[in-house]
Amino acid sequence: MAIATLNPATGVVERTYPPMSDAEVERALADARRAATALRRTTFAERAGWMRAAADLLEADAPALAATMTREMGKTLASAEAEVRKAAYGCRFYAAHAEAMLAPEPADAAAVGAATAYSVYQPLGVVLAVMPWNFPVWQVLRFAAPALMAGNAGLLKHASNVPQTALYLGELFTRAGFPRGAFATLLIGAAQVEGVLRDDRVAAATLTGSEAAGRSVARIAGDALKKTVLELGGSDPFLVLPSADVARAAATAVRARCQNNGQSCIAAKRFIVHTDVYDEFVAAFAEGMAALRVGDPAEPGTDVGPIATESGRAELEELVADAVARGATVLTGGARPDGPGWFYPPTVLADVDPSMRLHLEETFGPVATVYRVPDLDAALDLANATAFGLGAVVWTTDEAERARCVAELESGAVTVNGMTTSYPELPFGGVKTSGYGRELAAAGIREFCNLKAVWIGR
Repeated sequence: MAIATLNPATGVVERTYPPMSDAEVERALADARRAATALRRTTFAERAGWMRAAADLLEADAPALAATMTREMGKTLASAEAEVRKAAYGCRFYAAHAEAMLAPEPADAAAVGAATAYSVYQPLGVVLAVMPWNFPVWQVLRFAAPALMAGNAGLLKHASNVPQTALYLGELFTRAGFPRGAFATLLIGAAQVEGVLRDDRVAAATLTGSEAAGRSVARIAGDALKKTVLELGGSDPFLVLPSADVARAAATAVRARCQNNGQSCIAAKRFIVHTDVYDEFVAAFAEGMAALRVGDPAEPGTDVGPIATESGRAELEELVADAVARGATVLTGGARPDGPGWFYPPTVLADVDPSMRLHLEETFGPVATVYRVPDLDAALDLANATAFGLGAVVWTTDEAERARCVAELESGAVTVNGMTTSYPELPFGGVKTSGYGRELAAAGIREFCNLKAVWIGR
């Protein structure tokens, strides 16, 4: 894939970039290694000051950076600016809490025959981040902020269709005061990732992306005995049970499916509805999906912009066509509009069964499937009948149902009477083929630390 800004609203290539040479990659690796050594000797207070400065820069640059994101991957301008401001909040969160999260943990010295015993969290060194285009700022900052506050250095291999956003992020932390090389962008193709990951100066890696990309990075890192954190795909269930506020659930379902033009790993995708409220919910949901305005993401009032890539839209069309050919019913949408750009309408499909690809595969775009179930047991069985396990939503006011869903849904998160999102305050990640490890909260900052035991004799 070329390293280029290719506007998905027009299909026009606006700017291209040559991949970095081997010599340029070598300089970045050397700078990162030196920066990691320097960061180990800085204090939390110093790093917090630089991190707050990065947040200030993000907020000041938000309008221009948001416009770049919209041109590069098609999210609406309003959602792009909100993403930048969320990233700034994440920087401030870790500036405020990193020291407490990584505080030494005392142990029972007498039990181990020591005068003093405790454990400490120390940085691993240089961490390679392979990041996706769908949240091109937030995905990066939710790794970079905790990693840098822990004293690590970072190298960013961003998606090839968001190079301008990647270059901005590669300069952000140096502008904020961090040592040169502490965080840098590598404008490289996928074929160059293995060499960087195998380099002895790289201690670990994190990837957010497809299952195939995750398997590749995990295989290489495993061969090199390096730590990885993987956040991969999702086919998140959205359960609606009889006690739910159906109107609120349906309105939330529209946002949950179409956030970020439907291109989110944690977007709700499979809507599993109890038969007692199925007709009411599906009617309201389909009506809400049909009412969304699809168009130029830079225009105020646009709800859904284009799919980020031409191949992404083609994949959506194939999934829908396969389902329809096998008996699925289109309740709204289902056909691309005429004109330039890679637009696809919000779509709802009913009568979906396991013979259809769409039942099993992740739909990365505004396409939803609805299922009727007779009871909670059937809802849970269907929700868990997937290879993925990222997020899950349940709408109920019944405490016993809520407790069962929290206990039995196979996912990294369960949201009750809301929609799945990510917060710096809560750990984020999945199970099964949605990956392993955690981002955000205390768990996220500790992923790329060495938990070192300390025993001091009398």
